[in-house]
Amino acid sequence: MTADYLTIGMKLLGALGLLIYGMRMMSEALQKMAGPQLRHILARMTTNRLTGMLTGTLVTCAVQSSSATTVMTVSFVSAGLLTLGQAISVIMGANIGTTLTAWIMSLGYNVDLTSFVFPAFFVGMLLIYKKKQRFLGDFLFGIAFMFLSLVMLSTAGKELDLEHNEEVVSFFASFDTGSYWTILIFLAIGTVITCIVQSSAAVMAITILLCSTGVLPIYLGIALVMGENIGTTATANLAALGAGIPARRAALAHLLFNVIGVTWVLCIFYPFVNVVCNLVGYNPALGGQVSLLPVVLAMFHTCFNVTNTLLLIGFIPQIERIVCWLLPEREQPQMEQFRLRYIQANIVQTPEISVLQAEKETALLGQRVQQMFTLVRQLVDETDDKHFGDLYKQITHQEEITDQAEYEIARFLEDVSSDHLSDITKKKVRQIMREIGELESIGDACYNMARTLNRRNEFDSSPTLTRDLRTKLDAMMQRTDDALTQMNTVMTGHTREHDINDSYRIEEDINQMRNRLKAESIAAVNDQQYDYVVGTMFSDLVGECEKLGDYVINVVQARFGK
Repeated sequence: MTADYLTIGMKLLGALGLLIYGMRMMSEALQKMAGPQLRHILARMTTNRLTGMLTGTLVTCAVQSSSATTVMTVSFVSAGLLTLGQAISVIMGANIGTTLTAWIMSLGYNVDLTSFVFPAFFVGMLLIYKKKQRFLGDFLFGIAFMFLSLVMLSTAGKELDLEHNEEVVSFFASFDTGSYWTILIFLAIGTVITCIVQSSAAVMAITILLCSTGVLPIYLGIALVMGENIGTTATANLAALGAGIPARRAALAHLLFNVIGVTWVLCIFYPFVNVVCNLVGYNPALGGQVSLLPVVLAMFHTCFNVTNTLLLIGFIPQIERIVCWLLPEREQPQMEQFRLRYIQANIVQTPEISVLQAEKETALLGQRVQQMFTLVRQLVDETDDKHFGDLYKQITHQEEITDQAEYEIARFLEDVSSDHLSDITKKKVRQIMREIGELESIGDACYNMARTLNRRNEFDSSPTLTRDLRTKLDAMMQRTDDALTQMNTVMTGHTREHDINDSYRIEEDINQMRNRLKAESIAAVNDQQYDYVVGTMFSDLVGECEKLGDYVINVVQARFGK
């Protein structure tokens, strides 16, 4: 008998593993098929609480994973695409969307799904070999694996024959289902197990299995389901541990929302459960058809999440304030330490989100190099040696940061490229890699100008630019700054909203100005209007501005896909 239980136990573990793998495969395939669309849906369809909640519900129903939706939402908050309030509404909707999983599982215990499984495997295999349809094939394989695991769980549950095992029956019968302490114990068990296995679906499957055999009383099964609702928040909270404050707040809001829901349900636990049971036609006091218990669990899961959302959706601002109070902004250190703001490698689960965060980080790098150029412009007119030295140190520090930012973003994108990417995503990765290389070159050009200007401090006898040359250089730098402004406008918006010819016109102005200023400088040196060293310094600065303009054009062309 022990050997039989061991064999059946291995079948159960294998079925649970197959269930988790199938759901993950299905979720990832859907996100790859509709990654950009999902991204735009989450970013745009959150204009108010209701649309945010509906968006979270629909997306979770599509990807069959509230954790995937929540992790996406947390990463979007980190990337600055969603506010905390918008994220909370999406998370509320995700809790409703995940109830579909419980209904699918309850269906698996009442309907023979094998007639669907094997055709799905065959069609999925054919689609996988078609390059353009491979993600659809992965999706079908994921569904087939999920349904096959449900069939295996149902079969293993029948083989266990727990309802005729006196030891198991007496063990669960020893718990007083009318005691709140018992309910709290099973709630804690559900929470801990879900935190450990990182899959509420797997714990839900175990709960349905135990209830379907009749050995686990419905009250205890529902307590496990409530614990799963708390435990499932661990995924996003663990992912957000190394992230910034915005991401951690969104993950904490998910935990707070579920804890509040469980708390008020516990206050009216038995009346609430009895109402749900009556909806299904099951009497928990007298018992009834054991086959109805999976449906009762799915119904409770739905009623709990829908009711909790309806009760709390009006209190999103209050939840937001509580989360901000629990996680206040940290004071920034006086000396800036480099850290990527939007890329949180431990949060990202899909290449689409990875690329989105890399785009945001690249746009931030573009703003950083323009700030660096502003410091160079200040350096030109600075006459106080101390202030000059401080500005030069800042520029040197910024140049080191741009180098490190390029390296970190490139390394992140290399990791993303190791995954199976769609053609659109591959193109975006190549585009961003090109952009960060050119942006780093802009940083180098700024540093070269600063070094040229620093010659007067290195050598006491080194002459400085005349007032006339500073005026001409300022005009050149102003046009260069215009190019940087236009570049950042393009990088932070949509290319369809801008015209690349605007950047081309500025670049042409910079080229013509460079040619004119260099010719005037050569003539002035020949006429001995100023020293040759001054003319060389001026020409070097003008030349670096022109090079910087070229790098800007390269960034803009990369963003436009040219």
